[in-house]
Amino acid sequence: MAGFNKVLLMGNLTRDPQLSYTPNQTAVVDFGLATNRKWTAQDGSSREETCFVDCRAFGRQAENINKYLAKGRPVFVEGRLTFDSWTAQDGSKRSKLRVTVENFQFLPGSSVGGPDRSGQSPSRSGPEPDRQAGGDDIPF
Repeated sequence: MAGFNKVLLMGNLTRDPQLSYTPNQTAVVDFGLATNRKWTAQDGSSREETCFVDCRAFGRQAENINKYLAKGRPVFVEGRLTFDSWTAQDGSKRSKLRVTVENFQFLPGSSVGGPDRSGQSPSRSGPEPDRQAGGDDIPF
């Protein structure tokens, strides 16, 4: 049976990225991402929920995420779900799902504002947006 494991998320970082290196000096960064969902319930009331997701990236992507992103900054992440399991110090079995980042894109705007983690205020957060024939921005 074939399988398909793809995750697409857009949200804001919940904490500053934490960079570390494997024994063979591969960069690894862990960060949290929050995504929001708003909807109107059947009774007409507005509802909102937030989903918190742990993410991990490797290599050059990890270094760029660590350098340019900080808590509150928006990002688009593409990756796959990874299942981690371990035995805790008290002997109990623990597990969680994590998104392993395969690609990401900086998004304009910030709920925090200010310079990036390198101390510079970049004029752009990502590549030039695609344009339609009429000159309107494509939102995604």
